[in-house]
Amino acid sequence: MKTINIIISIIFFFSSLFLIIFLCSCKTKNKTANYKKIEHPDWSKNASIYEVNIRQYTPEGTFNAFAEHLPRLKEMGIDILWLMPIHPIGIENRKGTLGSYYSVKDYFDVNPEFGTKDDFQNLVNKTHELGMYVIIDWVANHSSWDTEQIRNNSDWYTKNQNGEIISPVDDWSDVADFNYDNPEMRDFMIDALKYWVTDFNIDGYRCDVAAMVPTDFWNLVRFELDKIKPVFMLAEANEPILHKYAFDMTYAWDTHNLLNEIAQGKKGVSDLVKLLKSEKSKYPKNAYHMNFTSNHDENTWKGTEYERMGKAVKTFAVLSFTIPGMPLIYSGQESCMDKRLRFFDKDTIIWQNDCEISELYTTLLKLKKENKALWNGEYGGTLIRIATTADNKIFAFKRENDENEIITLVNLSSEKVSFSIKENLVIDTYSEVFTNQSLLLVNSLESWGYLVYKKN
Repeated sequence: MKTINIIISIIFFFSSLFLIIFLCSCKTKNKTANYKKIEHPDWSKNASIYEVNIRQYTPEGTFNAFAEHLPRLKEMGIDILWLMPIHPIGIENRKGTLGSYYSVKDYFDVNPEFGTKDDFQNLVNKTHELGMYVIIDWVANHSSWDTEQIRNNSDWYTKNQNGEIISPVDDWSDVADFNYDNPEMRDFMIDALKYWVTDFNIDGYRCDVAAMVPTDFWNLVRFELDKIKPVFMLAEANEPILHKYAFDMTYAWDTHNLLNEIAQGKKGVSDLVKLLKSEKSKYPKNAYHMNFTSNHDENTWKGTEYERMGKAVKTFAVLSFTIPGMPLIYSGQESCMDKRLRFFDKDTIIWQNDCEISELYTTLLKLKKENKALWNGEYGGTLIRIATTADNKIFAFKRENDENEIITLVNLSSEKVSFSIKENLVIDTYSEVFTNQSLLLVNSLESWGYLVYKKN
């Protein structure tokens, strides 16, 4: 009898175990099956993006002070505002006097240096009233060392062999690494992400070091946020897999780095052609890539665009708007800011009123929004190279979509180049967007020169 009971108990145990595994498996499969391939918010298809450094934007460094700039940015043609992290900053192991934005102490609050939650809500409301959108920077990979989570849930963090919580990277001594093997930690992070969409009506997130966080987490995040409203998600990463279920846009890092090298005479036109061809085959057709000549990291750690690109700054601004992808403008770029902004201390942007690049950006932003050839992802036209007699220095291409067509000519060298276009183009149907120069008269470009034509 005892033997029979033991056998029955064993059978019951394994039957129960099988049932649990089966149910868990079904639950996981159903979750994955419910993920939707990325559907971009309709308003993003012809959008451009602007990165906001609240701390350095004004002498006050507040939400309210920045809000005064919204009409100017709207008039310039900006669509999406990406706010660097808005949360309270940790004090323990803080770098500099004010600390890093990316050392988050409380995911459910705002940095009191910037204002209150009401101030932030007012900023979001005013942005929406002007027909623009707001995404905020989200730091999911790590937190500051003085969070409530470290005090109460130390197992939410990565530990070394001695049981000590560690930083994700040695140089990031002001932050502690989250442990994504912990399901409770994941739930906390998803709840926090939902909070700002639900309670403040933000339009999405820029996700810091997104590739250092498991992709399956981001897939679930997008799935959950889209239940609330269609969101826009930008990953600080460039892995193609992130575009499948999680992110609308990733960084065009390889393009950015190559443009720096071209400006410094290390690479040339053939390298750019090769890279753009590779990018086209590597990523899904509907993927957005963020083109940029600067951002907060590049500006602070690698130098301003004037340091890195010299006299080619405007040339590469033109390229960032006319090759496939969504262009980014960083705080102060539209004001010819030739200054590395300090990262951990107050360092206000010096605004200039007579900056010629401001008009350049305004023209390009208007062209981007109105001309379907330049729209984002599959909404825009394919880049097709135009042959010239100086293909080693002149990068000429066109993009078409419906009745819209753009032709871009850029001289990617530091010397004047004479050339002619080999292809038969109906030249009287185009007008140059900056100078109204006829395509018929083009036979040379000054060093780092550029021309952009639109079909009439």
